[in-house]
Amino acid sequence: MNLSRPFILRPVATLLLSLALTLLGTLAYRLLPVAPLPQVDFPTILVSASLAGASPETMAATVAAPLERAMGQIAGITEMTSTSSQGSSNIIIQFDLSRDIDGAARDVQAAINAARSLLPSSMKTLPTYRKANPSDAPILLLALTSSTLDKGQLYDLASSKLQQRIAQVQGVGEVSLLGSALPAVRIELQPQELSQYGISLDTVRTTVANATTNLPKGDLSGDALHWWIEGNGQLTQASEYRDLVVAYRNGTAVKLSDVAKIYDSVQDLYVAGYYNSQPSVIMGVTRSSGANMLSTIDAIKAQMSVLQEMLPPGVTLSVAMDRSPTIRESLRETEGTLAISVLLVIAVVFTFLRNARALLIPAVALPISLIGTCAAMYLLDYSLDTLSLMALIIATGFVVDDAIVVLENISRHLEEGATPMAAALQGSKEVGFTVLSMTVSLIAVFIPLLLMGGIVGRLFREFAVTLSVSLLLSMLISLTLTPMLCARLLRPHDSQAGATSNRLYRGIERVLDWVGRSYATSLAWVMRHKRLTLLSLVLTVVGNLYLYTVVQKGFFPDQDTGMLMGQMRADQNTSFQALHPKLLAFSKLIQQDPDVQAVLSATGSGGFGSRNTGNFFVLLKDSSQRKQTATQVANRLSMAAAGVPGASLFLMAGQDLRMGGRSANATYQYSLQSDNLDTLRAWTPKVYAVLRKLPQLTSVDSDAQSAGQEVKLVIDRKAARRLGLNVEDIDTFLNNAFSQRQIATQYQTLNQYYTILGLAPAYTQVPSVLNELFVLNGNGDPVPLSAFARIESGNAPLSVAHQNQMATSTIAFNLADGVSLPQAKAAIDAAVVGVGLPTTIHGSMQGTAKASEALVASMPWLILAALLAVYIVLGMLYESWIHPITILSTLPSAGVGALLLLLATGTQLTVIALIGILLLIGIVKKNAILMIDFALHAERERNLAPEQAILEACRMRLRPILMTTLAAFFGALPMVLQSGGDAGLRRPLGLAICGGLALSQLLTLYTTPVVYVYLDRLGTATGRLWRGRRPSDPARENR
Repeated sequence: MNLSRPFILRPVATLLLSLALTLLGTLAYRLLPVAPLPQVDFPTILVSASLAGASPETMAATVAAPLERAMGQIAGITEMTSTSSQGSSNIIIQFDLSRDIDGAARDVQAAINAARSLLPSSMKTLPTYRKANPSDAPILLLALTSSTLDKGQLYDLASSKLQQRIAQVQGVGEVSLLGSALPAVRIELQPQELSQYGISLDTVRTTVANATTNLPKGDLSGDALHWWIEGNGQLTQASEYRDLVVAYRNGTAVKLSDVAKIYDSVQDLYVAGYYNSQPSVIMGVTRSSGANMLSTIDAIKAQMSVLQEMLPPGVTLSVAMDRSPTIRESLRETEGTLAISVLLVIAVVFTFLRNARALLIPAVALPISLIGTCAAMYLLDYSLDTLSLMALIIATGFVVDDAIVVLENISRHLEEGATPMAAALQGSKEVGFTVLSMTVSLIAVFIPLLLMGGIVGRLFREFAVTLSVSLLLSMLISLTLTPMLCARLLRPHDSQAGATSNRLYRGIERVLDWVGRSYATSLAWVMRHKRLTLLSLVLTVVGNLYLYTVVQKGFFPDQDTGMLMGQMRADQNTSFQALHPKLLAFSKLIQQDPDVQAVLSATGSGGFGSRNTGNFFVLLKDSSQRKQTATQVANRLSMAAAGVPGASLFLMAGQDLRMGGRSANATYQYSLQSDNLDTLRAWTPKVYAVLRKLPQLTSVDSDAQSAGQEVKLVIDRKAARRLGLNVEDIDTFLNNAFSQRQIATQYQTLNQYYTILGLAPAYTQVPSVLNELFVLNGNGDPVPLSAFARIESGNAPLSVAHQNQMATSTIAFNLADGVSLPQAKAAIDAAVVGVGLPTTIHGSMQGTAKASEALVASMPWLILAALLAVYIVLGMLYESWIHPITILSTLPSAGVGALLLLLATGTQLTVIALIGILLLIGIVKKNAILMIDFALHAERERNLAPEQAILEACRMRLRPILMTTLAAFFGALPMVLQSGGDAGLRRPLGLAICGGLALSQLLTLYTTPVVYVYLDRLGTATGRLWRGRRPSDPARENR
């Protein structure tokens, strides 16, 4: 049966079919969304809760723990982490990839409602949730600056006008505001005056709360007219509060201004933000799960002019950091790599064919296959990203193979004297099964990857499907368009005439003839020393096992996204007043670096950190304008920042792919978990101290901050009771005095604002002032705190972390040069055993380290599964137990070549390099298929002996084998040689393919015929015992 015959005989239909495929692909290419990586986000939901004045331990116990217990019953949760700091708790819930984010959000809302009764009654608002991961890098940072407005007014503009408008853009997950707080009326009480007048703090709170209300007042309705009733019950400015009467003493009104300072300010005084050292309100935009990054950024930037018009004069909204230029530049580099690969493959084909007519045929087949793949990508809702473009780059060396095999066989018939039409019909018929075998067996390599779960399976499914579609289209075109073009374009003896008329052509032909003669001579020697050849094959198998154990392994190559993220951390007892200058010092230091384009920094509660930390976002110049990668710049800046006393700076290159919900100051994470927070706090510093000494680790850092100073008021309950006080009275007094309590709400058109109550700054700076304060008892008598309580100093955590409801501390680290993660893991395990942790504490890798561990453990199984899949497919195609083994015998040398080149270049065996090794399984076996297919045909059709058949196959198929191998090699070579932002992501794939092809091409040309002869003898011997041997093998029946 000749599948190509109807297409050869119907050229118009064949051309129109190819044209339609090209047009569809071109249209789809223009419609494909653009992204840095395939959309593989874990469905993630952030739950936030706040309770003003609560300590981290209180937040963890009374807010985070009840919510975690309620949400821990939701199906599909893979990880739940929480961080509780002063006055706030953030819980990040990460779901399985198969979980629908909207359904998960409904379950989270139900869990919040179920936990409502367990939450503190003093919480003014219920916890809220968003479908976003705050640990993800922001896709866009906007800076709001002004020369006329203060930061509170700027924040109000951002919160009331800009934040909601941006959040409504399709794809936006969260818009967070950093650098300031909403305007507020602050009331700073003077304790001495209050004590003099006999007025309690709670009296002031109640008076202010009752003086500013916004209750509905009803309406009047007559026979003809209707009136709404309104009043002036709401106070909005500080000046309106000053004349409030708090109490009467001796017939004289005591006004609020007599006992307090009232002024317009902001809700949180301990917040700061800067854009290039200029005071600024920063707006960080993260995308929602599954949203396209570039589409979201473009949609926001399209609104910039409208947003600017909403602002008053003197206020500027700037794009401080934008990921889209870096992503687009990376994709342009990848597209450039693709174009170079196409040109190199065409050059390889031209070198062998040396005929313009013959060259035109694969030169047409190649772009049609690639362009047509875009149509399938669009239908499958894929994006044009780095991995899908890498698939197309690799496909350039693959898709031309089928056309080369068909073209070369048809050309051989032409040289033997057949007409173009007869040569096309006969040649395509002979190799149709070969083309099918090569394509199907190559696609079989991806079957285990397509079935693989988790982040790796989801991430590379798009890569595998894209490459498989291009291979299927290549097979379709090679069996339809290619033979049709051969029948119309090729002429008898054209190649010979062209070759003899050009000196270059004659030189190439002489080189190819010499290669053919040398190969034939060396092959004859190899066939006389078959056992030695088999020994070399065994050595390559052993070499694979050894090299696999020594090569460094990792998870995902580091990307250069043009952005750095990091954190400044001061000493744990540092106040905001002392922290602020350090934040500015770090900002100026970073801004002066020649590789930095912009720097944004924020500190305080608005910066999602504890009081001694600050967040940094650094935008680097384009990779073409700097000599170092983002990681190198980050390391250099971190070292330079060591000159700032009392604080440390941790910077890392931003990555598009991150694992786990908790952020850290280094790449890898080791987590300690316990059900007892005190035990964990006691042992974490010991483990941290030991790990810091390990030579295998660098940049070791712990998020455990348990040395914050705490002032504990130890109450003598009997003495307090005797003085007319109870514990609730005392707690209420402390809450009113020190928690920045929100005692009233001002409802305005666009937003709501609070009135904040507290003591004057002179009474909130040192613990000794507690001895100067008085609490009014039920009789209105002032009672000094020192009369019934004593002050004790101690340590308290600045934040409390949970993971899966257990108290957790995380130690982050990077790897020293030349150290692999398994080596580091072994060193960590040994060090932790030496510490002697109690059984109540459990240590484990988390985040990227955990994902890398799982990948390393699955690598051998994934390779074995790919080999088994290929064997099954080949066995079905050839109806043989033996021949698939012959074909697979070509693979060990490819593995050795790939691993050797990775070792030589110091490249880790990451998931990208693993994909390259899996691809080698499909590439290298093509050589064996070309040989074995021809040998089997010669045995059956011409009754040749196996050794004679395989020798003739090697000689006859040498050129197409060289062509296909070199096409694949040069198709992958640009990924090795090119530089740029994402070159580090592409290089491991190119190295694995080029290294494997270089060595396997040299060895398999000799090992395959030897293995074929030996296994043929084995097949003949077992065939006599196997009654079901194939009757269609007359060569073996006659031997």
